[in-house]
Amino acid sequence: MVKYIAVLTLMAILALSVTGCSQPPPKPAEQAGIEPAKTEPPKTELSPPQIAPTPPVAPAPQAAPVMASSFNDKCASILNPEFINDKGMVDYNALKRKKPELKALLEEFKKLSRNEYNSWPKEDKIAFWLNAYNLQLLKIIADNYPIQSTRIHRVFWPSSSVRHIRGLWTDYKFLVMDEEFTLSEIDRRLFRKEFGDTRIFFAVSQASISGPPLRNEPYTGKKLNEQLEDQIKKYLSNPVALNINTEEKAVYLSALFEPSWYGGEFLGKYGTDKKFKDQTPEVRAILNFIVNYIPAEKASFLEVGNYTVQFVSFDWRVNEQSPAAY
Repeated sequence: MVKYIAVLTLMAILALSVTGCSQPPPKPAEQAGIEPAKTEPPKTELSPPQIAPTPPVAPAPQAAPVMASSFNDKCASILNPEFINDKGMVDYNALKRKKPELKALLEEFKKLSRNEYNSWPKEDKIAFWLNAYNLQLLKIIADNYPIQSTRIHRVFWPSSSVRHIRGLWTDYKFLVMDEEFTLSEIDRRLFRKEFGDTRIFFAVSQASISGPPLRNEPYTGKKLNEQLEDQIKKYLSNPVALNINTEEKAVYLSALFEPSWYGGEFLGKYGTDKKFKDQTPEVRAILNFIVNYIPAEKASFLEVGNYTVQFVSFDWRVNEQSPAAY
């Protein structure tokens, strides 16, 4: 029995071996009709999506800047030949009728922004302050015209002298860029100290016969150099400012050049010890300035001639368009 089972087992093993060897090898997938698995291409890094830039937000509209040229040009409504002739004489009667316009113009100086002013060139700033000073002086004279005087004061000054207007340069206060000023403060702080240009003194009105002529146009930055040069020549051509008498060997200068007035201001730029050695330092500086603006023969006399220098009295009669002013 055991032998019989062993034989059957051996026969089964042999049958299985023959069957396994006769089967063909498995076909590749494509030969077997089976789609092969698709191979994914290598992934590439995608660029970030493009986002349109946000358009800039338009700034809130700003007030148009105040141009220096346009501001100074406004002053032509008063500083013009209608009120001021070529000699710098003023028709104060006509000006009194324009007091509302003059007051409105000075309000423009009050309201101007300091930031706007600071953005201007130096020439425009000088023109601005010259116009402010001269217009304010015109207003003070117009407010007090005709000038009232007392019998006692007429002993010292003529009846039409501006010296009868008490506190003309020190007491009348007005606003510029919302800051309080007087005429003397503008002269001290701006004309003498900040700007440092002695030519300015010939553009500052004294509202007087002996003063530099009031210009019948406003000062502007664009024309300032030309205007200042012209003012100096006009003033020095007037005997009330400079009178050279070669026969008397004397030179007569306006009191405006006295060291106690503007004379000392010329020392910084025009002081010299090479010429005019017989004169004081202040007078040497003044003469050194003057020779640049007078005819050559007069300049030569000042530089090498023998003469004395005298300051003449200042005529404070108001610069009005009237026979009494001459």
